This record gives sequence, structure tokens and C-alpha cells, in this order.
Amino acid sequence: MNNPLYLIIGVVAGGVIGFLYYKFIGCATGACPLTSKPIPAILYGAFVGAMIGGR
Repeated sequence: MNNPLYLIIGVVAGGVIGFLYYKFIGCATGACPLTSKPIPAILYGAFVGAMIGGR
């Protein structure tokens, strides 16, 4: 059984990376669905972090 601490770390790290991606790379035109606003970018990053951390 996996350690739930890895899942939590993955979610938090993914959310932070998602926010940093939004902040520094983002979408200049606002037409990008994932990176035009911070919440979708954070949620997507947290989801990917959960998938990686929850292996």
C-alpha cells in the first residue's frame, strides 16, 4: 500500500508548479483554457501531481 504522504506532497507540489506555470508562462491572449486563469492551472497541476505521487 502506498504512503498517503506521497500523495499529499504530489498534490501540493503539482499545485505550486501549476501556479508558477500560470504566473511565469501563462497565456497572453486569454484564449488558453488551462493557463488563462490561475484556478484551472492549479487544479490541473494538483491532479497531475496526485497521479505521479499516488503511484
